[in-house]
Amino acid sequence: MSDDVTGTVLPEPPSHWEADVLLRDGRAAHIRPIRPEDADLLVDFYARVSDESKYYRFFAPMPKLSERDVKRFTQVDYTDRVAFVLLVGRKMIAVGRYDAVGEGEAEIAFLVEDKHQGRGIGQLLLEHLAQAGRERGIEKFVAEVLPDNHPMIRTFKDAGYQVRSQYDDGLVSLEFSIDATMTALDVMEQREHRAESASIEKFFNPRSIAVIGASRKQDTIGRLLVRNVVLGDFNGRVYAVNPNADAVSGLPAYKTVSDIPGEVDLAIVAVPADKVQDVVLDCAAKGVHGLVVISSGFAETGEEGRRRQRQLVGLSRSYGLRLIGPNALGVINTDPEVSLNSSLSQVMPPRGRAGFFCQSGALGSAILEKVNNRGLGLTTFVSAGNRADVSGNDLLQYWEKDESTEVVLLYLESIGNPRKFSRIARRVSRRKPIIAVRSGRTTQGVPMGHAVRKIAAPSQAVDAMFRQAGVIQVDTLEEMFDVAQLMAHQPLPRGRRVAVVGNSDALALLAADAAAGAGLVVNKTVALGADAGASAFEDALDAAIDDPEVDAVAAIYIPPLNVSGEDVANVLAAIGEQSDKPLVSTFLGAEGVPELLRVPDVAGSTAGRGSVPSYPAVESAVRALARVVEYAMWLRTPVNGSNDEALVDLAEAKKMVHHLLKRHPEGWDLTDTEQHDLLACYGIDLWKTHRVNSVQEAIEAGDALGWDVVLKATAPHLRDRPDQAHVWRTIDGSETMMEAWEKLLEVVPDVASAGFVVQKNAPPGVPVAMETMEDPLFGPVISFGIGGPMTELLQDRAYRIPPLAEHDAQDMVREIKASPLLFGYRGSDIVDVSEVERILRRIAQLQHDVPQIRSLSLPLVLAGEDGAAVLGANIRIEPMVDPRSDWFVRRLNAVPGETSHG
Repeated sequence: MSDDVTGTVLPEPPSHWEADVLLRDGRAAHIRPIRPEDADLLVDFYARVSDESKYYRFFAPMPKLSERDVKRFTQVDYTDRVAFVLLVGRKMIAVGRYDAVGEGEAEIAFLVEDKHQGRGIGQLLLEHLAQAGRERGIEKFVAEVLPDNHPMIRTFKDAGYQVRSQYDDGLVSLEFSIDATMTALDVMEQREHRAESASIEKFFNPRSIAVIGASRKQDTIGRLLVRNVVLGDFNGRVYAVNPNADAVSGLPAYKTVSDIPGEVDLAIVAVPADKVQDVVLDCAAKGVHGLVVISSGFAETGEEGRRRQRQLVGLSRSYGLRLIGPNALGVINTDPEVSLNSSLSQVMPPRGRAGFFCQSGALGSAILEKVNNRGLGLTTFVSAGNRADVSGNDLLQYWEKDESTEVVLLYLESIGNPRKFSRIARRVSRRKPIIAVRSGRTTQGVPMGHAVRKIAAPSQAVDAMFRQAGVIQVDTLEEMFDVAQLMAHQPLPRGRRVAVVGNSDALALLAADAAAGAGLVVNKTVALGADAGASAFEDALDAAIDDPEVDAVAAIYIPPLNVSGEDVANVLAAIGEQSDKPLVSTFLGAEGVPELLRVPDVAGSTAGRGSVPSYPAVESAVRALARVVEYAMWLRTPVNGSNDEALVDLAEAKKMVHHLLKRHPEGWDLTDTEQHDLLACYGIDLWKTHRVNSVQEAIEAGDALGWDVVLKATAPHLRDRPDQAHVWRTIDGSETMMEAWEKLLEVVPDVASAGFVVQKNAPPGVPVAMETMEDPLFGPVISFGIGGPMTELLQDRAYRIPPLAEHDAQDMVREIKASPLLFGYRGSDIVDVSEVERILRRIAQLQHDVPQIRSLSLPLVLAGEDGAAVLGANIRIEPMVDPRSDWFVRRLNAVPGETSHG
């Protein structure tokens, strides 16, 4: 690419600078670096901009762009001169740029088409330009703005940066550091939340729907969709689109969406796969907000279908449309003011408190049947099929603000953007519980329709991500509903102490065993006898709930005779409604929320708050209660992280890695000295090692270290030997060194491959190992375990996602099965666990701060009674094409955008 102005060859911009984005109103657009071939687009765009907007941009009348202006604006070097354009359809609607004006400083400016102003476009351009600037070494933006250009001034000041301004010579001069501060990231996340929530709003609350592919034929998908929408008592307008019919199911039929006289918010598409793209163009011309594509024949069919799906998503987003599907079951909203069943399911679930997202259509139908049978009730339901665009992340954004949704249910067959899921889920879980089933946890399998990008991080790391985010992860749909019916109707417990009240000794014993196995503590067991009636239950339950040593109550009622138990049910319902402690039951073996145990709900839900859930088996009741207890405990953990950030030298660490990668652009395994210096930036003292290739070198190293040293082989195939035959300790002179050398040569005869080192002898302690890695999709991961091969064989490692709060490090150290070794097992010394936790937090912070660290391993940290000695390290750095830029800018998943684990 050649620049006609300067005669220089222009490089290609980084591919990750191009993305689909959401505007403030929830509609999609496309942002990318400007190109020389955009000249005509720029001229057309500029012709649509008002004179006032042009004046605000250039501070002078500038009705047209000269040919030289067009070349200057479209031909940039993507380093010192960077420009982005925003496109909808085939039109440019905005352009933003920065030009370097000094070392680390650039001037920034935008121009947005008038009819698109107020849609948050300037904010998006600022985010993407700032991230591009950071990647190109820009540290500060400056801008000059006319004093009455209030929207532009507000765009800069509302971005979360520390903006300094001054008035001089009729202009407002602004300058601000573009460092990605927590304030700036919080502002970005709030805007992301509003935009993504708005994009889902129209799917659930449309005023009008067009069913495209509506059919007069019996037993067709098009006819079933029209029937479900109409019989579901949808409160808006319903239009049928069929080019070969005048009417469908009593509705007038239109040949195209464009022929419909009124506005259309939502299109339900059930036409052959090769016709769907034509439907997208028709809907775009009509101004439709979103599409629910029921049609199959896409990625689930093979490579040709995947290509068709990519084209479908790209076309839809380019015209501002969001898409659920393809191969979707559909969307349901049980709000009586909407009453929408735009799905293939003939089951309209009752109104409830839970929102449900899944992907499989067949599974979605089964889920709705199960919800109906349990009397659980839903607020909204989405079965997204191939999940090519709208995903569970979008639904989380919507449900976070939806006051009627108190519980979120997710059935995940793949995770499109695990980093984003973790970030959103951590925030949402603080407000309402998220209960998730993740299929393929063991096999790592994903459905055919999901084009998959692999996560290098192990499955245990994904489990840790869920746990850190407060997501209640369960193994089966049955367990999901068990937990959901408790969350939706009963208060959270304050602790793990449980009382069991029942009329069956055998079932009470089963409940106590199950509670102990699930980490609960049975503080009270009340056996009422087989013939206990309502009065006995009332007295016992009241006493248990009033007991300050009890946090939750499990009631068991299995009468010896075939009776209704209505009087006992009335007692349970009355106590459940009034209690501030959760009450679960095994009532006549019923499953769900039986009619007899329901409390009326003024909001119209199937069962009100205080209704008592029942489980056919006491083990299920206790297991559900244990999950809820874990969530309640998570809510009590501090939100803030540790104070380690203030104690590290981030600038020096980044500088060091930057210089090393300039010398080694292909990647580099750090030397011992380099590892020592990098870890020292984070307060970690890596013990000095002397690599030796002869006994004479070993003697010299021992003498330099003042003796009391260790000689050991460090080659990977040797260092994990359980018999420790590759290590000779307590060497205090040349004679013992020569003896040690001879003995080790008997075990390791090849000096060249042994990797012999001499190191100071460390105080006795428990060996622990810590590792971090950077997954391109998942981000940073850290693991911890006891050192040695048994940890790997037994998979006894704890995983977390950096950065770590203090309680995260504490939990990691304590949750491995071998943790008693650190806490005085069989009379041994209790090690300095706080120092182990500090090192864990610091290397987690290092991995989080410096994404170019591909892997970092501390294979041997000896944790002793007074401190911990870091005796070895292995660090590899690699350049990153896209250094986690999705942490700092808003963007939709790239097509196909699927991720699997493993």
